[in-house]
Amino acid sequence: MSLAVRVSGRNRARKWRLFLREFPPTPQAAVLDVGYAGQDYSPVENYIEKHYPYPHRLTALGVDDPAAFQRLHPQVRAVRYDGGRFPFDDGQFDVCWSNAVLEHVGGQERQVAFLREIARVARRAFITTPNRWFPIEVHTHVPLLHYLPKRLFDRLLVGLGKGWAAGDYMHLLDGGGLRRLLDRAGVGRYRIVRNRLWGWTLDFAVLFERD
Repeated sequence: MSLAVRVSGRNRARKWRLFLREFPPTPQAAVLDVGYAGQDYSPVENYIEKHYPYPHRLTALGVDDPAAFQRLHPQVRAVRYDGGRFPFDDGQFDVCWSNAVLEHVGGQERQVAFLREIARVARRAFITTPNRWFPIEVHTHVPLLHYLPKRLFDRLLVGLGKGWAAGDYMHLLDGGGLRRLLDRAGVGRYRIVRNRLWGWTLDFAVLFERD
């Protein structure tokens, strides 16, 4: 197992403990996972599906073909959508979990719309996203270059053979940018927890509850 996978595993386990503490699972609660992976590419993929004690109360929403996911997690209801409006009623879920998806949905307007959809369908939510200022970009494992303006960073990624990570693949956020998005989205009362590694903020966990 690579160092990156081990670090990611420890970080997700820490976030999972926070989630359990703040949103204790019950057999009655309807829980939405926004952003399932079509396949389990590593031990940290589809983390909530692997660990939630009441998988029959989980609904997983994503843009990938759910066939392989459904074979791996047969008790979880999988719903595929087009990346826009969530195909659920207002307040349908008690809790939403969305781990490291916000940075992938597009630019600021799409990120605001994504947060509004979570707040529309779920009363409470746990959302995580990487910190732009962590010195190693967590998707590509390239150090420091993501500090540059995005267009220049994207060109360098292409030159490094990592063009798959350019364009709308990711729009990284810092703490201030994340707060501005949450305020624009009007998600209600929220707080941001910083998860640290080597003294740096690795990522943010947003916990919110609608009024």
